[in-house]
Amino acid sequence: MNRIRPLDHLILILGTLFMVMPVVVAIMTSTHTAVEIHTGGLQILPGNDGYDTYQTVLTRQGGFTGQVTGARMVMNSLILGLGFAIGKIVLSMAAAYALVYFRFRFATLMFWVIFTTLLLPLEVRIMPSYQVMSQLGLLNSYTGLILPLLASATGTFYFRQFFKSIPDELLEAARIDGAGPVKFFIDVILPLSKTMMAAIFIIMFVYGWNQYLWPMLMTTDERFFTLMRGIKQILQVWVGSQIPDYNEAFALAVLALLPPVLVVVVFQRWFIKGLTESDK
Repeated sequence: MNRIRPLDHLILILGTLFMVMPVVVAIMTSTHTAVEIHTGGLQILPGNDGYDTYQTVLTRQGGFTGQVTGARMVMNSLILGLGFAIGKIVLSMAAAYALVYFRFRFATLMFWVIFTTLLLPLEVRIMPSYQVMSQLGLLNSYTGLILPLLASATGTFYFRQFFKSIPDELLEAARIDGAGPVKFFIDVILPLSKTMMAAIFIIMFVYGWNQYLWPMLMTTDERFFTLMRGIKQILQVWVGSQIPDYNEAFALAVLALLPPVLVVVVFQRWFIKGLTESDK
């Protein structure tokens, strides 16, 4: 066994380096000038332009209107990520609560209808969703960005499985105490669901934060551009002999990494606990 342990540690270390090195290269490259990156390629050592680059991408007003900044795009991505996470949790919990605790006909069939929507990717329903938002006048708005994608079969599935693991004795005790459906949900279900909510929050926040196709379709006003669109725009400025601002693109990519990483680090224990508790 002792002979195997060093090999195990070596494999884990190599795996960690394989995952971490691209992030390190992106951070180091962002501290160099665009000319250095264009001529020398990716960098693994820090440069002298890091502070100026990050200050530029966060504060410089750019775009066609000259009004959008990196800080604005970070805020838009944050609103999108939080809106997705909170909205999907609320709707998923409500749907799962109804499916588990309200005895009505065809509840199982309705669950499987919801579950089969996992087979339909965003690209399949994106044009009908866009048409509805256009007719409602919700283009170029946070409501239009968030509302159409709030329904989540994944969240409904996880919450349903978790609610089914809660002992029936709690429901019977709540009924004896005179608690109605709303009071039972607030006083019993919500406290027990904290770990599951944390797990779903991580999944949905990262999903919303990384959205590119839907925001690109829904927004033509630069005030609503997200970080993902900002990175793409920087790399599209190759005109004549002009060199794209590679350093700024890498800086935006690093900024795009930070919030999801912080969310995962903060909620990591709850994430693992929430997913394992659903199997009870």
